[in-house]
Amino acid sequence: MSSGAPRGSGQEIRLSRGASLSDFADKINANPGSLVQEMFNLGEMVTATQSVSDDTLLLLGEHLGFTVKIVSPEDEDRELLAQFDIDLDAEVAEDRLVTRPPVVTVMGHVDHGKTKLLDAIRKTNVVAGEAGGITQHIGAYQVVVPHQGQERAITFIDTPGHEAFTAMRARGAKVTDIVILVVAADDGVMPQTVEALNHAKAADVPIVVAVNKVDKPDANPDKVRQQLTDYGLLAEEYGGETMFVNVAAKPGIGIDDLLEAVLLTADAALELTAPIDGPAQGVAVEAHLDKGRGAVATVLVQKGTLRAGDSIVAGGAHGRVRAMLDENGQQVAEAGPARPVLVLGLTSVPSAGDTFLAAEDDRTVRQIAEQRQARRRAATFANSTRPKTIDEIVKEIKEGEKASLTLIIKGDGSGSVEALEDALFKIDIPEEVQLKVIHRGVGAITESDVNLASASSDQSATIIGFNVRASNKVKELADRSGVEIRYYSVIYQAIEEIEAELKGLLKPEYEEVELGTAEIREVFRSSKIGLIAGCIVRSGLIRRNTKARVIREGTVVADNVTISSLKRFKDDATEVREGFECGLTLSGYGSPQTGDVIETFEMREKPRA
Repeated sequence: MSSGAPRGSGQEIRLSRGASLSDFADKINANPGSLVQEMFNLGEMVTATQSVSDDTLLLLGEHLGFTVKIVSPEDEDRELLAQFDIDLDAEVAEDRLVTRPPVVTVMGHVDHGKTKLLDAIRKTNVVAGEAGGITQHIGAYQVVVPHQGQERAITFIDTPGHEAFTAMRARGAKVTDIVILVVAADDGVMPQTVEALNHAKAADVPIVVAVNKVDKPDANPDKVRQQLTDYGLLAEEYGGETMFVNVAAKPGIGIDDLLEAVLLTADAALELTAPIDGPAQGVAVEAHLDKGRGAVATVLVQKGTLRAGDSIVAGGAHGRVRAMLDENGQQVAEAGPARPVLVLGLTSVPSAGDTFLAAEDDRTVRQIAEQRQARRRAATFANSTRPKTIDEIVKEIKEGEKASLTLIIKGDGSGSVEALEDALFKIDIPEEVQLKVIHRGVGAITESDVNLASASSDQSATIIGFNVRASNKVKELADRSGVEIRYYSVIYQAIEEIEAELKGLLKPEYEEVELGTAEIREVFRSSKIGLIAGCIVRSGLIRRNTKARVIREGTVVADNVTISSLKRFKDDATEVREGFECGLTLSGYGSPQTGDVIETFEMREKPRA
């Protein structure tokens, strides 16, 4: 044990994701340097303070005789909150529970009318502000409808429509009680319909199907019902449990029936209760940087009541609630369970899907946020920089680095930035090129983004601006630094262009294309030129300066030779076609014989799929 690292006998060590060798050393009372030496002996070069992957921690633990347990982010968060006497999973006495409104997510295929359906429900026009008519953010809205003599509230989460937003759509389903699956009656079930359906099933939530566009001449609502039977959704009228409602969002047909179906499903299938008292807990549904207001987040309260003036922490962001606004921009003093509100007063922008909670004082929320940020940074670093083995380092030195496209992503909302990054990493590209995202953030493109891009280790990074711009001063700096800035307002356009860019980085692939064959009829000797082959062209054409191979009785006797001269009678020729005679000389091969076949070919670049 020359390295001096202690050996265990199966003791369990709990380490958080992205821990360093120093963290490991603290747990076993060892010198971090000894663990660096152990890793070197195992064939990996790691520094003491570098975040390492789960696999590396498990490997080192096994080598030293310790059982390493990687603590999941959720467990880690619970342990962190337990330090502050906060228990998110504490049971609530029944007398504290009140009935809450259902939270509904609208899902479906692009262009099947999800946003127009929400327009019809909210009587507001969201689509007008969306590029390409596609929803770019997750928003949350509450409507109040009369039902069986009562005023009932329903909360809607508006998820984006394109398949690129799979991550956001899945996240939308996590906080959802009921999913409205929108299917166009004239289009039927499409791939994204199935994708949305799978997310809803994975979240184990009841589904109400809105068969939209029933006012169109080629609408066939029965076909939609039949198609969805194959995916396990059997309509009530066929003896199943799923409510299907025919709607037409543009003229506003069937909207009341749809809302009634949602409330009936909620009453029949779900028991929706939550405590209204106590500190607020919930989810940040969307967040962005507002020019005048700073960091703003749309939060959905799930337990307790959120009030103006509360200290809150959402993911790695914290602050005091300066003001709360409803979906119409009106200030509200408090928000109870299933109420979505826009919160002002956070110090930074949380990520879409982060849990938020209210705590007793500013100090508590700041400490929770700082520890979450530190853990998140460590985990991200560990995932993005897996330690290279010595073999890999040697191989890279021999082969040279892979071609890579380095990006910085800036957007107007954290949900959009996450969704874009998630979609980019799902692009199917060969191993010889790689995509790196070295920074992502919310807000306008700044000078520090340009500086980071130009200082990127391998090449200057490209900055992607999604619904955000750079000021003239920043543009000038980018021009001077040679940093490219690209602007997009529709995510799938960004994906298509970046995919094309990645494929452009690939080294060209070539394939051999046969041009023609010629048979040698006679061989002449010239004192000036050497051996001349008198040939007849059997197929295709013979072209001067092309590559050729010589075949004798079915066996290749010379490969990669060149047709250095080509004559038709006494005249020089560029090419001679099938059926004609010619004389040619071969450079790189000195003994052609009568009866040999000369096969000519050229290498052409092969288009990539």
